[in-house]
Amino acid sequence: MSNTKRPRVLITGATGQVGSKTIANLLSNKELEIIAAVHSPQKVAAFNARGIETVILDFDDESTYTAALQGVDRLLIVTGYTVDMLRQSKAILDSAKKAGVQHVVHLGACGRDDTTVAHWAWHQLVERYIEWAGFSYTHLRPETFMQNILSYGGKKAIENGIIHAYVEGARLSWVDVDDVAKVAALALAYPEKHSGQTYRLGYDAVTFDEMATMMTAIIGKPFRYEPLAPEVFLQSMIDAGAEMAYMGCVYEHWKRYAAGTIPGADDTFDNFAQITGEQPVKMADFIKKHQAELDY
Repeated sequence: MSNTKRPRVLITGATGQVGSKTIANLLSNKELEIIAAVHSPQKVAAFNARGIETVILDFDDESTYTAALQGVDRLLIVTGYTVDMLRQSKAILDSAKKAGVQHVVHLGACGRDDTTVAHWAWHQLVERYIEWAGFSYTHLRPETFMQNILSYGGKKAIENGIIHAYVEGARLSWVDVDDVAKVAALALAYPEKHSGQTYRLGYDAVTFDEMATMMTAIIGKPFRYEPLAPEVFLQSMIDAGAEMAYMGCVYEHWKRYAAGTIPGADDTFDNFAQITGEQPVKMADFIKKHQAELDY
């Protein structure tokens, strides 16, 4: 029996879309130890029932960092949708460096290197800090999640065949969260192959009108797109008590999408097959996969 230590891989955001799906992709790899980071004891039982080790890590409580990072070799960083992501990322990276973490996979956001979309740029500043700190790294920059057409902000995004979005007729680049998680898992499992890489992840460029046409054809019921003014989003975030330093940036980027002033908003990439050996999910594939959820 080998006494070789298996690399310990810590997944933050373990209960979220990307984190949970990344864990699912890694569980079959018996050469790794997978640890789910959760921010409260109430989250532990569900992971333990599946045989997944857990640690308590609260991004807003730096006293939880040392124990959570003990013995960790590789780290997936997934932060939340507040401006605190900047402080949180720096703090966790500083602790990770002290703990001896070797490889960091960071879930960032859309955008070319010269983006001026504020919250996308924040993620790029985190990328630079990771590099400056001397980690081996893989940067992930997913485009718009296809899952957003199922629900957004905790609410259904499509009601009775009516699609609402805040971008007028803009063409967006899209990616299935399942595909993002596949890339994240491979980057964590095989850092020697993926170190030093920035992977932009977007594989289909589609307008909401085109999406409605696809849904109508695939599901066999009428769908149509009714654009909303970005101001509707802004007011909904204010009413919900959201953290407005971040959501104000999201409001501004909806305005820029609608005005057509985000360079590369519809950029797509051909890297998925090279990274995974598979073909990425396109929008029509996604609609077929989630037909039951989209039907009405």
